Amino acid sequence: MPNELLNELPKPPRFSIVTCTWNSGATLADTLASVRTQTCQDLEHIFVDAGSSDATLGLIDAHPVPRRILHGVDGGISRAMNAGILAARGDYIAHLHSDDYYFASDVLDRVARCIDETGAAWVVGQVRVLKNGRLAEPYPMRPFSYRAYASGHAAIAHPAVFVRRDLFAQVGLFDEGLRYAMDIDLWLRLAAHAAPVQLAQPLTVFREHAGSVSSANKLRARQEEFAVRRRYLHKAPLAFAIYCLRYLKRLRACAA
Repeated sequence: MPNELLNELPKPPRFSIVTCTWNSGATLADTLASVRTQTCQDLEHIFVDAGSSDATLGLIDAHPVPRRILHGVDGGISRAMNAGILAARGDYIAHLHSDDYYFASDVLDRVARCIDETGAAWVVGQVRVLKNGRLAEPYPMRPFSYRAYASGHAAIAHPAVFVRRDLFAQVGLFDEGLRYAMDIDLWLRLAAHAAPVQLAQPLTVFREHAGSVSSANKLRARQEEFAVRRRYLHKAPLAFAIYCLRYLKRLRACAA
């Protein structure tokens, strides 16, 4: 391609924010406001909509940031998140679900500084949980290692993860056959390739709905998480054995 044409191509944004929606009108305004007010606006906002019939699409249409909408993407959350990744142009990709919002207006600036200072392939931060109108304090962030994560002693909060886009080409996307533990599966693949840089600051607010996850769903989620972690036991067999003890304890709690 001639150099003059290359120069005319738009520069990819620093961040691609992917938001999956389906009749999300009740909570989406907070999500949009938290992106719109970021001090770093080197971003694009990609929406993956499963066919909303409420106010969702109208809210997105009024969103005054560079945005794209992928319409009619069904087949589950993993497929929707993958569609957003494949459409993204940004250097780093984050998934901000339509129930969640950024904790402060300088979140993207803080992540960008972290990337510039460390060269991180991916960055993980903390979340604060909003339940019944109150924000809980974040859990302490334990130092990350593959063994710590494989054993369940280190946590990665999905809404506070930023991944360099080219990393997905190396480790793959979310497993669309999973319903609950697709993020754990991807983090285990990513961490085997490169450890994340931890940012011990709240980046995102996760909105927890009372009664939104039934006991039966919790049990199935635990079972799927066990199956996912077992896929990678050869990378950290002792860590997996430690996780098995934790799994049995949580399984008893789910059944209670």
